[in-house]
Amino acid sequence: MHSHVAAIIALVLPVAAAAQVPDSLPDGVTPQMIQEGTQLFVGAGICMACHGMDAKGAPNLGPDLTDDEWLHGDGSFEAIVGQILEGVPLDQSKSGQIMPPKGGSGLTDDQVRAVAAYVWSLRFNSDS
Repeated sequence: MHSHVAAIIALVLPVAAAAQVPDSLPDGVTPQMIQEGTQLFVGAGICMACHGMDAKGAPNLGPDLTDDEWLHGDGSFEAIVGQILEGVPLDQSKSGQIMPPKGGSGLTDDQVRAVAAYVWSLRFNSDS
C-alpha cells in the first residue's frame, strides 16, 4: 500500500514543484506548507479519493477544487481551513454529497492548514 502512495506522490510532486507560488500568500502560509499540503492531499489526507489526483473532482463525489466556483465558503484560505475541519453535512451540501470532518482522515490541525494552503494555491496554478 505504501509503495502505491509513494508512486502517486512521485507523479504529483514534480508538477506541484513546477507550479508557481503566488506572489502574495495568506498570513501564516508558506511555500513549504503548500508543498506539504500537496503530499497530504494525495497521501494521508485521502483528499484525492473524492477530489481526484488533479483536484478537478470526481463525478458524484467531490467538486473541482481548481476552478473559481466555491460551493461552500468564499475560497479564502481561512474558509478552506474551516471547511476541511468541519466537513459538509448532507443538510448543508449544495452537491448532495457529504464530506466528513477532515475528509474522514486523521490529519492534525497543522496538516489541515497545509492541505488548505495547497487547495488555496490551486486557483493560481490551474489551467481552468
